[in-house]
Amino acid sequence: MKDIAKRFEQNPLLSPKDLPASTDGLQITCLLNPGVFQYEGKTWLLVRVAERPEQKEGVISFPILTETGTEIIEIPTNAPELDASDARIINYKGVDYLTTLSHLRLLCSEDGINFYEPEGYPILVGEGVLEAFGIEDCRVALIEGKYYLTFTSVSDNGVGVGLRTTTDWKNFEKHGMILPAHNKDCAIFEEKINGMFYALHRPSSVEIGGNYIWIASSPDGVHWGNHKCIIKTRKGLWDSKRVGAGATPIKTEKGWLSIYHGANENHQYCLGAFLMDLEDPSKVIAQTELPIMVPTEEYELSGFFGNVVFTNGHIVEPDGDTVTIYYGASDEFVCGAKFSIKEIYSLLKFSHV
Repeated sequence: MKDIAKRFEQNPLLSPKDLPASTDGLQITCLLNPGVFQYEGKTWLLVRVAERPEQKEGVISFPILTETGTEIIEIPTNAPELDASDARIINYKGVDYLTTLSHLRLLCSEDGINFYEPEGYPILVGEGVLEAFGIEDCRVALIEGKYYLTFTSVSDNGVGVGLRTTTDWKNFEKHGMILPAHNKDCAIFEEKINGMFYALHRPSSVEIGGNYIWIASSPDGVHWGNHKCIIKTRKGLWDSKRVGAGATPIKTEKGWLSIYHGANENHQYCLGAFLMDLEDPSKVIAQTELPIMVPTEEYELSGFFGNVVFTNGHIVEPDGDTVTIYYGASDEFVCGAKFSIKEIYSLLKFSHV
């Protein structure tokens, strides 16, 4: 496998111990998969913070959001109707629950390495029945002066895509769920194409089809249609089980470049890339056969859910070739790495269709 990532020597940049919990009685279990943007001359991360109560012997406890606030549910570990074989999801009496509750936390940095929590900015939390199990994995797109935040909304109704917009990161307009369950990994392009918004997204199917990357268009960034499947899993390769979009695609002279994640049957998450046509991004013109980043470092191999590198945030540096990605490692740490777009090009296999 090919790995062309140049990891930050300072990795991990952020660990659960680096931030305070949002509420008394909860502790941070994981920091994951930040959205990334630039604002007021700084690099900002919108980090997914996953929390739960301190675990006691003989009991699994986890928080959910209700109309009156955060409620802690406790289930004896020997309960006959409990399936706790996955660290991330449990099933009790036929109902799925997340073992942690996630919110989104704003951090900023002058140097892109040392991040801190600035004063005066809100914590973004789940609101309403469709976000009762939290909000996760935000992508950020800046379009005509407005920031579009697409994130995963989780509840017992399923997993869908929520949208909030802002211009100042202090006041937010909520647009509800723009893509219903089961859907996630939604990344909006940072430029309209022929007057339309475009976005990548990932509906899921457990029977016919699979976990594939789709593209959609919209007249207003809120109402989406004209859906088309563009990237599928590939049997026998590193992305054989599921694929999903990373951050907003990068406009290059050769096409729209998307860094995406893929996983195999062993739940190893790697990163790859594909290229879409500039005028019609529903046409994929090239894709990497090998991954461009593979979990290799200890902090990527061991953690809350190991063997994972996962990104949904990056910054294209002023030289036009360097892409700094911020990524989640092992579902526990936030890290950084740099890529060369030219080097990614060298791994792309162009279609002859």
